[in-house]
Amino acid sequence: MRVAVLSDTHAPRYWKSCPPAVARVLEHVEVILHAGDVCIPDVLDELSGWAPVHAVRGNNDGPDVADWGAPDTLTLELAGLRVAMVHDSGARIGRPARLRRRFPDAGLVVFGHSHIPLNEEHDGQRIFNPGSPTDKRRQPRGTVGLLLIEDGELVQADIVAVT
Repeated sequence: MRVAVLSDTHAPRYWKSCPPAVARVLEHVEVILHAGDVCIPDVLDELSGWAPVHAVRGNNDGPDVADWGAPDTLTLELAGLRVAMVHDSGARIGRPARLRRRFPDAGLVVFGHSHIPLNEEHDGQRIFNPGSPTDKRRQPRGTVGLLLIEDGELVQADIVAVT
């Protein structure tokens, strides 16, 4: 299963519509995960045109994003892999242990908030922040994530530059 991971699109200020480089990534996925700060549910509707979307609510998301179906945290199974999602994972220091305590059964934890891409494994759990495709802040490029999951295993996890 090919999975695209986005976060912190911040529409309509930064995301007017899906950027062409992001659309090229989305053309080949079966599921899209959005780790919050979409800001308007229209982004989730737009992404749904490519593949089913699972999203969590970020600190800039209002009740309309929650009404779309984005809870504060989410756990789901993708191709046999237990995946947890949250927008804000807290401070960098202590993050791996904190996420393991919060989501002990997840093989993958997806989060956003910092706009800083992160792809690390700790104690058998992958923690993954795709960065932001549209609001890179101090990062050199806008980014999204691309995952490959097979038979309950995360086979590949990549940060993909889109700007």
